Amino acid sequence: MSSASVTVDDTVVGEIGPGLLVLVGVSRDDSAAEASALARKIYDLRILDGEKSASDVGAPLLVVSQFTLYGDTRKGRRPSWSAAAPAEQAEPLVDAVVAALRERGATVETGRFRTHMLVASVNVGPQTILLET
Repeated sequence: MSSASVTVDDTVVGEIGPGLLVLVGVSRDDSAAEASALARKIYDLRILDGEKSASDVGAPLLVVSQFTLYGDTRKGRRPSWSAAAPAEQAEPLVDAVVAALRERGATVETGRFRTHMLVASVNVGPQTILLET
């Protein structure tokens, strides 16, 4: 990814240049242990040029909570988000992913939980990967 940003109420709250935009969805079954494992996987996954990881090259990350990743569209015409964790459960787990990334030495920017965010991403490729724990 070439760049990414998050804007809330006409103010940029998180922005990175070349690095990774990480959309984090939390399910009702997720735990702090899974948040730590996900952070390790994100930072060490060899998906950048030359099969390098974000940890190899010091690439920054922009982490944005995204409950809609758990939208279930198998029935009807409206997605169901019943598998997504409620905000009270999800927010601390997204924060745990961010904290675990920072503990590993990552430079991390974030969106803002429970706000209407405008997320911009300039992709090179593009490449999108779904990681699950």
